[in-house]
Amino acid sequence: MIFNKNMLRLYAITDRRYNDKFTLYEQVEQALAGGATIVQLREKELEEVAFAKEASIIKRLCHQYGVPLIINDNLSVALQSGADGIHVGLNDMPIDEIRRKTSSDFIIGATAKTVSQAQTAQRLGADYLGVGAVFPSSTKSDAVRITKEQLKEISKSVTIPIVAIGGITLENAHTLNDSGTSGIAVVSSLFGAENIKKAAEDLRKTSETIIQ
Repeated sequence: MIFNKNMLRLYAITDRRYNDKFTLYEQVEQALAGGATIVQLREKELEEVAFAKEASIIKRLCHQYGVPLIINDNLSVALQSGADGIHVGLNDMPIDEIRRKTSSDFIIGATAKTVSQAQTAQRLGADYLGVGAVFPSSTKSDAVRITKEQLKEISKSVTIPIVAIGGITLENAHTLNDSGTSGIAVVSSLFGAENIKKAAEDLRKTSETIIQ
């Protein structure tokens, strides 16, 4: 799947801890039906075989909606499942190593918190950057905060698109207007919602007002 920045408009990151009323498959399906434009499957506890099997199933669902599936920090699972890409943190597998092992259309996302990190990630072959935390995050309580001004500075320092992440909700997302972000990445405000489809619809509408 050929990457473009519009895929970042509503970036849904899974976390099964937030909702026990639905299976993860059902949660992702609701998010897609509501307008999620990209899905990152994040599983820190699953064994690799189970992770890869789950990823294969979720990938087929995402492709029914024309949406790419990104795997969090596990290249082996991404390749086994045929996922569209991977997202890596600052201490994960080097971007240039991933690029050497994958096809040219394999999507690589990378975390960046500074201009230097952003420029390095771009130089090594990243397709997009996840930048944050822009607000206090319940998912990562120890996440380093960055300001809207820093977000804008990072955006201007690179030519690849960025997606804002960290504590983003329907109530605060609009404050990211004119920040240089191509979209918003959400976890709890989507998968922790009572009605995931409705939350996705509302978040997608808001994201459309702030994208660059």
